[in-house]
Amino acid sequence: MKLHIKNTFTSYLPADSDTSNSTRQVENACFSFVEPTPTAQPQLIHVSDEMVDEIGLSKEDINSKEFLNVVTGNAIYDNTKPYAMCYGGHQFGQWAGQLGDGRAINLFEIEHNHKLWAVQLKGAGLTPYSRHADGLAVLRSSIREYLCSEAMHHLGVPTTRALSLSLSGDEVLRDMMYDGNSKYEAGAIVSRVAPSFVRFGNFEILAAQQDHATLKKLADYCIEHFYPHLNFDSKEVYVDFFKEVCNASLEMVIHWQRVGFVHGVMNTDNMSILGLTIDYGPYGWLEGYDFGWTPNTTDRVNKRYRYGTQGEIVGWNLYKLANALFPIIGEADGLQDALEDYKDQFTQKYYQMMAEKLGLFDQKEHHELIDQLNKLLHKTETDMTIFFRQLSEYSSINTSDWFQIIQPSFYSVNVIVDQLKEEWNNWFKAYATKLNDQNLNDEIRQQKMNAINPRYVLRNYMAQMCIDEVKKGNYQLVDELYQGLKNPYTYQKDFDKWYAKRPDWARNKVGSSMLSCSS
Repeated sequence: MKLHIKNTFTSYLPADSDTSNSTRQVENACFSFVEPTPTAQPQLIHVSDEMVDEIGLSKEDINSKEFLNVVTGNAIYDNTKPYAMCYGGHQFGQWAGQLGDGRAINLFEIEHNHKLWAVQLKGAGLTPYSRHADGLAVLRSSIREYLCSEAMHHLGVPTTRALSLSLSGDEVLRDMMYDGNSKYEAGAIVSRVAPSFVRFGNFEILAAQQDHATLKKLADYCIEHFYPHLNFDSKEVYVDFFKEVCNASLEMVIHWQRVGFVHGVMNTDNMSILGLTIDYGPYGWLEGYDFGWTPNTTDRVNKRYRYGTQGEIVGWNLYKLANALFPIIGEADGLQDALEDYKDQFTQKYYQMMAEKLGLFDQKEHHELIDQLNKLLHKTETDMTIFFRQLSEYSSINTSDWFQIIQPSFYSVNVIVDQLKEEWNNWFKAYATKLNDQNLNDEIRQQKMNAINPRYVLRNYMAQMCIDEVKKGNYQLVDELYQGLKNPYTYQKDFDKWYAKRPDWARNKVGSSMLSCSS
């Protein structure tokens, strides 16, 4: 197994002078060197064939003992020094101080085909940032992260990727619902891959420590390696960097809203400076179209991270990043302008995205039609994915068929009567007028709609079924979901059983509806 190793992060930025693997406060450093904890009996469950190609490995490589040992933390690749990043963060709106990679260990960076990839293990043991935890991860959360990060990529959503999913052979003690009922679960490790895992929190911790020299160095590193088109000679370079992060974050969250993804834990330490979806914890997909839904049991009361506020929370997190960058900029005007532009752009891009989901590609304003639809979709439980996919079959010529077309998306058809049915009827009349005005062939419109409205998403109950199967020693469903979700916009005869509303048994089942942060 031969990899083209790069060490841009560790060679550019300062390391923790303390090399012991003990929980502590780390200062004047961006990372701490630490080795993964060897596992008892590692076993490979699945490997992403796409990421194997991306980093320059072969089928022979992934079938080797060396590959298994490296991606489970049982061996360190030649001439590399694993490390854990130091960062802080605001969690649920409150400053939490130092956090860091508590259960993630970065192995190395790989350069292949002029792309840089950082490879990281999640669940590989203790680090100086593990606090009171064990640095391990359980099977259920690892399966969810592995499948979802790859599925999100194929949905066109900016995301970290996954290389491999493995059982560690160890058991991990977890209180899954935080109700005092801890039990042992199967341990697992995901090998995650991204151009960079730097987060907003990497800047926040340095600003909080008033380590402005290292703060500037980190910003310089990010600009040089990930935003090289920015002009270092300009005094505005750090403001320009912030604007780039704003734009990347905006693109990410608009995609979340488009496909109905809810992150669940949008703390600043879970925000990527590249605008990547990062840290798949208690995420979920809208089943019923509900702006107030969050998948996170920890957030069920305040619902800070609900679907309808994700754009606003990204803006709040960007504000905290702006505060962290302020010491190396010295003036707030440029940062404030970027934040205001984010707000304006989010509103504009949200309505543009929603118009396109409706098949309206004429670049006209359709705010009222979209707002009316959002209200209607909240009046009865309606599956978001199925509704928008079915809508592509609607013809502005034969307007009387609207109910039959969208009926499969309703959880209870019987409530669509009287006044509610009349409201739907009126909406479709207005919709038909809009479609006719843009003068776009129905067949072409359907193709364009189906290219942005997925047919298949990784619903929570699907992931839970997969988890249950793996616990029995059956890995077939992992591959079935992995392969099928590579083509989420295309009808697949053998995969179309997953084009269905959440079954009743999954409505309140643990793991199939809401989830906890327990990993």
